[in-house]
Amino acid sequence: MSQVADVEAIERATLAAVAPKEVVEIGGWLVGLDPGTIRRAASAVPLSHDLPHDPAVLDAIEAAYTARGLSPAFRVADAPGLQAVREALAARGYGFEQPTLVKTAQVPDVRAVTSAEPAQVSDAPDEAWAAVFLGEGFDPVDGAYRVKALSRSPGAAYGAVREGTRALAVGAGSYSHGWVSFHGMRTDAAHRGQGLAGRVLAGLSATATERGVELAFLQVEEKNAPARALYRRAGFTPAWRYYYWSRRA
Repeated sequence: MSQVADVEAIERATLAAVAPKEVVEIGGWLVGLDPGTIRRAASAVPLSHDLPHDPAVLDAIEAAYTARGLSPAFRVADAPGLQAVREALAARGYGFEQPTLVKTAQVPDVRAVTSAEPAQVSDAPDEAWAAVFLGEGFDPVDGAYRVKALSRSPGAAYGAVREGTRALAVGAGSYSHGWVSFHGMRTDAAHRGQGLAGRVLAGLSATATERGVELAFLQVEEKNAPARALYRRAGFTPAWRYYYWSRRA
């Protein structure tokens, strides 16, 4: 899963889903320019895992952030073909953190993760859907920003497992560049461990099938063992790992 076309499609689909305020392309990089809390929307990512280091390109990316009053940030896979880029960032005073896995699956396998009723899916989020992001255990500032960003993702669908007027578990599916990607997976603290997240994945996957999309991907922090276990059951396998690079304090 390291073909150039796959990498580029996934990275473009990622930025389409998290909907940065502005996106520019510079020398083979997709640059998300956003002041919010979603790091994927506020970092520059190479569109290939075999990209030579070009100092002028890194200069231009840094300048794009600085011109908008933002701190330069990069999201770089640990692929061998990006070793020179990583070395150049380290030489410029950047450090790396937050190892994150990109995982891919076939949509029918994701749909089969549960035999329970799939989540309800709608074309727009409602107040109950958004409220889960603001519940116990979630950063309210980050939650509010994620709701805003995911709500403006073009063509997205919004899954929710509901109990009466409340949403207990939610997520968003973005259908772009031949893929469905899953974002904003959240479960109310009092209802975790009940398989609700799997029902959200199943509902959003059913919508993917309706739209003729057969490939799925998501991104999960390497340390998030419970989420990784769910995604393994849903047929996801690792495609690559990346780190966020920012300037050391």
